[in-house]
Amino acid sequence: MPLPQPDDLTSLVLRTDFRDEVAWHALRAALDAADEYPHATYVSNPRFDGMGVQPLLAEEAAAKEEDQISYLFVADSTTMKDPVHALLAVDLWDEPGRTFRVPPRWFPDVSANLSLGNMNFAEFADAADGAGTFRGFDES
Repeated sequence: MPLPQPDDLTSLVLRTDFRDEVAWHALRAALDAADEYPHATYVSNPRFDGMGVQPLLAEEAAAKEEDQISYLFVADSTTMKDPVHALLAVDLWDEPGRTFRVPPRWFPDVSANLSLGNMNFAEFADAADGAGTFRGFDES
């Protein structure tokens, strides 16, 4: 079964940790507050509970090409426990399985540029800090 499709000009935010409903709502509020325009298609389906990157890659690889998506953001256990709620961005297309974290503050920039094809996944992943988190581009 393919992964859900995001709404037009938004990115899929897939919940894989269902232990903390308050954290899920806090994450959604933080993402929605980060920009005046919607950037996320939220999917909270228990069928994805506990799924890691490899099973998500396998599901996407088994889908018909026209049903595949090129990236997604995962709200995993790390996201839910993190006070900042940094999402796990996952490349599904160019370098399947490559990841980086993105805090809600930077999510609209990453989502918009990926959904429009202005930038590719690697550009953001390459700009992640030593901890693997994208915190914007250094303008200095």
